[in-house]
Amino acid sequence: MVGLIPGLIIVFFILNKKGASCSGYLPNSRVIAETLSKDFKYSDSFKSEMSTYKINEKFLKDEIITNGTIDFDRSHAQQKPCPDYLLFYPKENPTYEVTFEKCEEIVTLNSLKKLK
Repeated sequence: MVGLIPGLIIVFFILNKKGASCSGYLPNSRVIAETLSKDFKYSDSFKSEMSTYKINEKFLKDEIITNGTIDFDRSHAQQKPCPDYLLFYPKENPTYEVTFEKCEEIVTLNSLKKLK
C-alpha cells in the first residue's frame, strides 16, 4: 500500500499530461474514431440533404459525427464486408440521424435526416 498509492498518483499525472483517456475503449468511441480516420464518400441523397439543412462537411465531421451516439440496436455492426450504423446527434434530444457504411478504406454516408 505504501508504494501502490504514490505509484497510482504518478501514473495518473503522467497519463493526464499526455492527454490519455480510457473513453476510447467504449464501442461508441471506437466506431466514431475509426469512421473519422477514413475517407468519406457521400451518396447523392446525402449531398442534397446536407444542402437542404445547410450543413457543411466541417460541421458534419467536427460536431455531428464526433459528438454523435451510435444506436447499436438498429445498426448492423457485424455485417460483412461493410457494417452499417445509425448515428444520432446530439446525444440528448437528437436533432439529426445519419446512416453510414464503414468499409475497410472508405465510409459511405447514405442518409441524413432532421428529426425536429
